[in-house]
Amino acid sequence: MKKTVYRVLSTVMMIALVLSLGTAAFAADGSGEVYRIGICNYVDDASLNQIVENIEARLAEISEEKGVQFDIRYDNCNADANVMAQIIQNFIADEVDLMVGVATPVAMAMQGATEENAIPVVFAAVSDPISTGLVASMDEPGENITGTSDGLDTAAVMKLIFAADPDADSIALLYDMGQDASTTPIAEAKAFLDGKGISYRDYNGTTVDEVMLAVDALIADGVDAVFTPTDNTIMTAELSIYEQLAEAGIPHYTGADSFALNGAFVGYGVDYAKLGVVTADMVAEILLEGAHPGATPVRTFDNGTATVNTETCELLGLNYDEIAEAFAPLCTQVNPITTAESFGDLS
Repeated sequence: MKKTVYRVLSTVMMIALVLSLGTAAFAADGSGEVYRIGICNYVDDASLNQIVENIEARLAEISEEKGVQFDIRYDNCNADANVMAQIIQNFIADEVDLMVGVATPVAMAMQGATEENAIPVVFAAVSDPISTGLVASMDEPGENITGTSDGLDTAAVMKLIFAADPDADSIALLYDMGQDASTTPIAEAKAFLDGKGISYRDYNGTTVDEVMLAVDALIADGVDAVFTPTDNTIMTAELSIYEQLAEAGIPHYTGADSFALNGAFVGYGVDYAKLGVVTADMVAEILLEGAHPGATPVRTFDNGTATVNTETCELLGLNYDEIAEAFAPLCTQVNPITTAESFGDLS
């Protein structure tokens, strides 16, 4: 009887020891550590959604690699400043360890809301973080903020316009004046066109309906081409305007591949999937490796890819192969795409 009791006790003790050692190992490699992350997206559009999807996917990979957990609180303010402020306050109340602000307005709101609590902020797709006052410099952002920039090489887009149509002499600048991301590239576009003696005119809208009215106006004015930077308002309206522009024979040159996905003739700029992955890596550097946001350089990307919508190209009466040949010397690569509402809709 005593031997049986001893065996039972020995077995129990052995199990306890194994569990103890397992728990110690579990803690030693960081497994089970939970980090709360609040992600706020500015608006529902192809580019920004692609960023969020890749941030979440990359964080899931890091979770597996490092044995940690990321408790992600995601929300979309749909360009409503009041909703945005409430989402950020909810993140603060939830005591998140870090916030991710997708697009300039969200990043700026997060910066203002964390001045006292110093919650780390990582922004994504901020076109001009210096002029908006988000960072002191690209190498030393300062304070509690850093992130990824989708800054646009405006001159490169302008050169595409004239590579496709050397005789173009009237350019429409279509953008939302309230979008900080548009301020610098629009000024750069005007400087470029002034240097070539090319006429241009501003067309503005803050809602889809207003953008559609602006497109009516520029078509009536008989412009040769339209330029839009990485402007989220126009991005949101693209599916509502691309056919009208194409049928009028007016190519739309834009600052992101997602515009071309939604029907624009050309999107030129960064790879937003890669931008999302790098943003997630920066989050991990701060939370897992102790990197200080203010001393973590803002990441930038090569603007060398032109994405051409082949369906719109055909509607415009242009030959894709000829366009790709004309663009090739000005890009690192030229990619074809067809119209869809999101990258996930592509087969």
